[in-house]
Amino acid sequence: MPTIETRRLNPFAMAGITLAVVAVAFLAIRSFTRDRVEVRASTVTHQNLLSTVSTNGRIEPIEPFQAHAQVPGVVEKIYAQVGQKVNKGDLLIKMEDADARSRLATANSSLKSAQAVAQDMQQGGSQEERIALAGDLSRAQQQQQQAEKDLAALRALQQKGAASASEVTAAEQRLQAANLTLHGVQQRQTQRYGATDRSKVQAQVTDAQAAVAAAQNTYSNANIRAPFSGTVYSLPVTAYDYVAGGQSLLDLADLNKIRVRAYFDEPEIGKLAVGQAVKITWDARPNETWHGHISQVPSTVIAYGTRNVGECMITIDDAKGDLLPNTNVIVTVTTSQRFNVLTVPREALHTEGVNDFVYRIVQDKLVRTPVQVGVLNLTRVEILSGLTEKDTVALNATSNRDLSNGLDVKIVE
Repeated sequence: MPTIETRRLNPFAMAGITLAVVAVAFLAIRSFTRDRVEVRASTVTHQNLLSTVSTNGRIEPIEPFQAHAQVPGVVEKIYAQVGQKVNKGDLLIKMEDADARSRLATANSSLKSAQAVAQDMQQGGSQEERIALAGDLSRAQQQQQQAEKDLAALRALQQKGAASASEVTAAEQRLQAANLTLHGVQQRQTQRYGATDRSKVQAQVTDAQAAVAAAQNTYSNANIRAPFSGTVYSLPVTAYDYVAGGQSLLDLADLNKIRVRAYFDEPEIGKLAVGQAVKITWDARPNETWHGHISQVPSTVIAYGTRNVGECMITIDDAKGDLLPNTNVIVTVTTSQRFNVLTVPREALHTEGVNDFVYRIVQDKLVRTPVQVGVLNLTRVEILSGLTEKDTVALNATSNRDLSNGLDVKIVE
């Protein structure tokens, strides 16, 4: 039986052959992949697209009440504390009111004096003056009547030759003087005060009434009462403190009726409109969110620190007394809403001059595709034309390679 002799290859030859095969395979793989750039990609999808603007703001009551000391004085007693809910009419702070009582008493005294003068004027003078005037009138009437009798008697005697003409003339002069005296007393009784006198006295009465009203207001405000139901959120004084006139004593508000004074940078003002929905967050309660709407858009631009901003008023719709006045919050305004629109990530959009385009991935190659865009936000942009929902677009290369039309690419996560 013939014998088949098997020749073993030299080990060195085997190693050479193996290295050659590996080298060929490496070169083949490299040749196949060397021009394919790894890129991140995204499919074109329909989404609801919201555009928002965020900024900072401060909580403030819509109808705040701040009590002030009407005059300098001492806080006698405090009936409320910070955070306490009070009802309309509740006594909150009592001031020592000795000075207020003194002012009110002085004002009332001045008013009574002015009113007494006005009443005397209407009656022709005080009672003493009227009594004296009545006596003067009675004497003047008696003197006039006596002068008439004397003149009549002398005229009768003159007809009998028992009285001279000069005696009659003297009697006539005495009657004339008596008539003048009587007329003067009668004028004093009926026309003692003129229009100027009456205007002056009426002005004094009016001034006195105003002084009483002011003193009464000061006296009433010495005891601070709640003008409406709400929550005391600031109380900067304590019992027995001395306070200056005009100093703040207490702040009260209905914390269910609050708003945000928000500060938007100048370029963002044009996006705002009354009625736009707003989300409010507060760092002190990171798990809670409040909602509201713009009630007043900025009417001017002001300096706010290093920023030029517009003040915007935002009414909070679901406040429940859990947001405190003067706290700083973040507001996010929804400036536009688009529902079920075709969108791509914003980083997929490229702009050259006035032309917008994306790179579609077609059979592992980039195809530059012009698109028409609509609204956009920080992450996505609306595509009005140029793409369909089945398209895939390139976002960027994982290396430093720039994307270009016709580039071979490989999609990676």
